Amino acid sequence: MTEACCQGISDEKYRKLDEVITQYQGKPGGLIPVLHQAQLIFGYLPKAVQIKVAEGLNVPLSEVYGVVTFYSFFSQKPRGEHSIGICLGTACYVKGAAAIVEALEETLGIKVGDTTEDRQFSLLVTRCVGACGLAPVLTIDEDVYGRLTPEKIPEIIKQYETV
Repeated sequence: MTEACCQGISDEKYRKLDEVITQYQGKPGGLIPVLHQAQLIFGYLPKAVQIKVAEGLNVPLSEVYGVVTFYSFFSQKPRGEHSIGICLGTACYVKGAAAIVEALEETLGIKVGDTTEDRQFSLLVTRCVGACGLAPVLTIDEDVYGRLTPEKIPEIIKQYETV
């Protein structure tokens, strides 16, 4: 592996990644657990980490990229301290989730899939959080907010802001 691919990665994180890769080398089905651990180490999966995983497990980079882009759990962008998930499942959508998305984007100054510049918030879409009776629903970390209106969004976000 070239050193250029790993610029910006701390030596300690790089060593942890090497340890994880070593645990799974030659084991069938090791790619997803390695990617999961890598994301826990780095907070996301930048290209440099994907290259290191591919080389360490001796799998094509395209396979690593395919897994990273297929599963919504994995992120190629740094995520914020707080993850906001807006449900766009049928019940939430019918009850006005699109307006909630617009209010979130306006309040946070980002689009779905992005993270605020201060890395406080990431805005993601979910398909169902199992609270259809409270539609429309959003989650912030493990907290669930239901029966939302666009007017409630700024107040909810304010509770999680750090100065």
